[in-house]
Amino acid sequence: MTSGSTQEKTPIEQWYGARKQAAPQASSSPAQPEPGQPAAIRIAIQGEPGSFSHEAALKLVPNAAIVPLSLSAQVFSAVSNGAVEAAVIPIENSLAGSVSEHFDLLLTHDVKVEKETLVRIRHSLIAMPGVSSGEIHRVFSHPVALAQCRRFLAAHPQMEAFAFYDTAGSVKQLVELRDRQAAAIASEAAAHYYGAQILQAGIEDNPENFTRFFLVRHSKDSVADPESNKMSLAFSLEHRPGSLVAALTELSAIGTNLTKIESRPVHGKPWEYIFYVDCQIRSSREVSDAIEALARHCSMVKELGRYQEAKG
Repeated sequence: MTSGSTQEKTPIEQWYGARKQAAPQASSSPAQPEPGQPAAIRIAIQGEPGSFSHEAALKLVPNAAIVPLSLSAQVFSAVSNGAVEAAVIPIENSLAGSVSEHFDLLLTHDVKVEKETLVRIRHSLIAMPGVSSGEIHRVFSHPVALAQCRRFLAAHPQMEAFAFYDTAGSVKQLVELRDRQAAAIASEAAAHYYGAQILQAGIEDNPENFTRFFLVRHSKDSVADPESNKMSLAFSLEHRPGSLVAALTELSAIGTNLTKIESRPVHGKPWEYIFYVDCQIRSSREVSDAIEALARHCSMVKELGRYQEAKG
């Protein structure tokens, strides 16, 4: 292990340590809460246990029962049909930008954002126990993680990079296959979860690497936090000159501070767009004022959620 393993344990490491102590042969199937503790809620994530989404879910809802699913669309469907009480999804990375698919899914499903959190993304090179770096010829990880470790991979040309569907899933694969010539790029927590070895920690190009995650619930079950100081909205504009400027001017006039704006194409309507915005808010009245102001210029306005702004 590298010296990184002596740092304070993450929520996953604490959770897995208790689980392993109670059941030494614990499997890596869908994650369950600590032994003897009732599950707070079932939370769906896209990816495998041990992923950064798993870490974010436990940060938002300690002791949650994690339900890992393969596709983001399955995660939102699980919330919509009541198979789970909530989901935790990545919405934006400080280096790679927004997760566009998740904006689309927020709009098309009857869900609300209730909380957000930030997770520091720290990548590690992970292999089977007893393997040295010189034995590694293949490295698997999610394409975004590979892109965030370009300098490390360039410095190790004998390691050929292969895209995989999930960071933690790449660790799970090499452990299941017992592949001593392969490594994965994932979190330290994933190495602990699957019983793998960290060859080198902190291999990302840029240490200022954070991902923002949302906790979402079905709209009928969602309760807005009375301490909310941030909201997310989606709106579409009339297709005429100056409509975006007019809408944003309305928000400015009521003192709403816009912290993010993102555009996505409207499916089936070339060159028309949905705009997603995050705003700081001072009261619930400001939410209704902002929606009313936008409605004067927009063909559609949808509140995606209101929540406390994550600090980081």
